[in-house]
Amino acid sequence: MLPRRLALRRGSVLITAILALLPQHAWAAPVLDGAAMRWPYALPFAGLLLSIALGPLLFAKFWHHHYGKIAAAWSLLALAPLVILAGSMATLAALVHAMLAEYLGFIVLLFSLYVVAGGVLITGDIKATPAANAGILALGTLMASIVGTTGAAMILIRPLVRANRPRRHNAHVVIFFIILVANVGGALSPLGDPPLFVGFLHGVDFFWTTRTIWLQTAVVAGLLLGIFVAIDVWRFRSESPRGDAGPAPSGTGLAEPVRIRGLVNLVLIAAIVASLLASAMWKPGIAFDILGTRMELEDIARNAALLAIAALSVWLTPDEHRQANGFTWEPIREVAKLFAGIFVAIIPVIAMLDAGHHGAFAWLLSAVTAPDGTPREVAYFWFTGLMSAFLDNAPTYLLFFELAGGDPQVLMHELSGTLASISMGAVYMGALTYIGNAPNFMVSSIASENGIEMPSFFGYLLRAGAVLIPLFLLLTLLPVAPVLHWH
Repeated sequence: MLPRRLALRRGSVLITAILALLPQHAWAAPVLDGAAMRWPYALPFAGLLLSIALGPLLFAKFWHHHYGKIAAAWSLLALAPLVILAGSMATLAALVHAMLAEYLGFIVLLFSLYVVAGGVLITGDIKATPAANAGILALGTLMASIVGTTGAAMILIRPLVRANRPRRHNAHVVIFFIILVANVGGALSPLGDPPLFVGFLHGVDFFWTTRTIWLQTAVVAGLLLGIFVAIDVWRFRSESPRGDAGPAPSGTGLAEPVRIRGLVNLVLIAAIVASLLASAMWKPGIAFDILGTRMELEDIARNAALLAIAALSVWLTPDEHRQANGFTWEPIREVAKLFAGIFVAIIPVIAMLDAGHHGAFAWLLSAVTAPDGTPREVAYFWFTGLMSAFLDNAPTYLLFFELAGGDPQVLMHELSGTLASISMGAVYMGALTYIGNAPNFMVSSIASENGIEMPSFFGYLLRAGAVLIPLFLLLTLLPVAPVLHWH
């Protein structure tokens, strides 16, 4: 505890010293000028994302013990040039906005879903037949937009792993679980996937994606389930002439029936949904200004309610349920620290994007915009998607949301096809890598810890890409088909 406090003190002293050494006029600059920035200002953001991608592969032990410090270091490297360029007050205002308006609501929702879902325990014997596996994947896909990709993944991954552990070929089951439950299934609500919640925080209606891309999501999910069943049937039949998924349950020889324990947490998940809906509908018009960032009363109330629900889950759930689930605080702690760094390091990138054609990312704006000024929806889909796979989908969604103008009313109506392309790209292609979405790596880690040999980062990329890229090409090449039409 002492070394951590000492490190915090030293960090505070360093920041104070930097601010004290600045010229007095630096305190007067009101906003960040993205047009005055060039591409090197984005290097800390790129460095942090590369660290997240390569750290666990190249120096796993060091990364595990120091990922929070590494994220903090990249954050300071992103802020220091801004202080020199725009002044400490403008930088502080941008930092406050990033933390209160962008990060706080995002991490509070993720935390509450993780805690509540971790209290749901599914026990019993499930035979890992293709039908049973497909049923679990279909159930998780449907659940993901209601309880979140994190919630659905944490509830279902352990019973799925327990069922499939006896099979010789089982990694493909977890890979499709990541694709469907931890990504594609979350495309229909802000609860489902972090990028959509970022859009909700920026003014996108709660049910907009439900109304707009439900058919595309149903088609993609249906095709993926069909591909999974074909692969799993082939693997299942190759393992045993009788198609035996594994040895009979031990003990009495009778299969233990499937049971769901910790049912109070299902009520609490419904309370989380109700809290978000209430905050979307309740507009009291009361706000608090903190260095230029407006904190709406409904947002404050929503965050307080979500934290209270998480606390109730911890209080009402028997400890043995979480222990049986292998629940620990480390995954959400890691996500909280790394995403805090991401939301800080992305500040100069957002400022440069806000500068439009006058900023360093004018080339990206040109790539996704036709000469007459209309957005290229296919370009938005692919750029958002591929960057989501390697840069995490929540900040990537925010990047392209701002690039498309950042006005939720315009994007939901006149440019609805553009927002649909951004949403589908961020959610669907977040499944291409372990780092594309927050639950991906957690699911892989749980499977590995429980005896399933998961592929490496690049091994997973090759397998997921072989399934998903042809599907995404279909979406691109057949935009005129009624089912796959982009507005």
